Amino acid sequence: MENVTPGADAVLAPEAPGSAGTARRFPAALLLAGSCMPVLGAVLLAPVLPAMTRDFAATPGAGLMVPVVLTLPALLIAVVSPIAGQIADKVGRKRLLLAAMIAYSVLGTAPLWLSSLPLILASRAGVGAAEACIMTVCTTLITDYYAGKARDRYLGLQVLVASVAATAFFALGGVLGAQSWRAPFWLYIAAAFLAIPMAFVLWEPKRDVVKARFTPVPWRQVGIPCLVTFFGGIVFYALVVQLPYLLTNLGVNDVAVIGAGTALASVATAVGAFSFRFLARMGPQRLLVVAFSLAAVGLVVVWVATSVTLALVGALVTSTGTGLLLPTLLTWAVSGLQLEQRGRGTGVWTGTLYVGQFISPIVLGTGGAFMGGLQSALGALGVLTAAAAIVAAVAARRTRRAAP
Repeated sequence: MENVTPGADAVLAPEAPGSAGTARRFPAALLLAGSCMPVLGAVLLAPVLPAMTRDFAATPGAGLMVPVVLTLPALLIAVVSPIAGQIADKVGRKRLLLAAMIAYSVLGTAPLWLSSLPLILASRAGVGAAEACIMTVCTTLITDYYAGKARDRYLGLQVLVASVAATAFFALGGVLGAQSWRAPFWLYIAAAFLAIPMAFVLWEPKRDVVKARFTPVPWRQVGIPCLVTFFGGIVFYALVVQLPYLLTNLGVNDVAVIGAGTALASVATAVGAFSFRFLARMGPQRLLVVAFSLAAVGLVVVWVATSVTLALVGALVTSTGTGLLLPTLLTWAVSGLQLEQRGRGTGVWTGTLYVGQFISPIVLGTGGAFMGGLQSALGALGVLTAAAAIVAAVAARRTRRAAP
């Protein structure tokens, strides 16, 4: 394949096998599918937690440990992602991804035959570590393989596909969970099957291994986007976690209605992510203003809502903003990094995002306890998000003035 100059839709790795069309599409499809694996782990098991609690009722501390089965992988993603980024830069992307996909399947299906809740928790920790590697490498390879409009398109699609997958996995988990709480764990084997075409289609970008070992990441450049991403993670996951509780507090007791509201919010997130490909030309700083403003308006609407309809309107506006927010933050964090730095930069960004995810319910739960309820806590978060939009607007204006 001929060397190409990276342009709007150029593939960055000229050693890619196959035709240009294949190099653009099939690897991207595999990387997007791989990016859904952490989503699978996050939502698939939610419907079966009550059944697990009943089954392990005789285990001391089961009431605390069973919910951790769902949340523990997110904590491991936050901790392991920076390490995964270092391995990806120094050892290679593809080998790490394939090993993580196999480990994900083996550890993910382990609860099918494990009878000890502590051992199940240990397997879930391993799943989280594998998810950290999968998410970091899939995102890094997207930024390695593609540039310009192609990169923007696939980074937006990454959030869109994950949002759609979350809705599908939640429903599928409920269907399988009706058979047995162990049944949903069979789906983890999908990663092993996905690893087969990955082994033949994906390629390791050409890089200077010695340079990768000694090229430091410009942490000052990456640090500010990661700091904003930490706050963005809290905002992104606020309604992902709290919307069912919000609807319940407003008098909704029908599980189907709560599920429909959650699905609508997921669709809005997908719409926001899809819009990134068309808005990316505005640049990350301007898009941050748009994304944070939408999220702030939506959260304030949720705050003052006295009806389910108004609360859902606020949730839809918020989710549209947060769907646009994630690809904007990622592009901002990694766009200036060299090939030898992207694994570490992406790993730290991913870890920061998941730290925000992990503490989001803690922050809102604590805030609600002090402020008189969940809606007040969401309103306070909306005010802080509006402040973030103002700061982003001021920073964008200063950058434009300083530009030659």
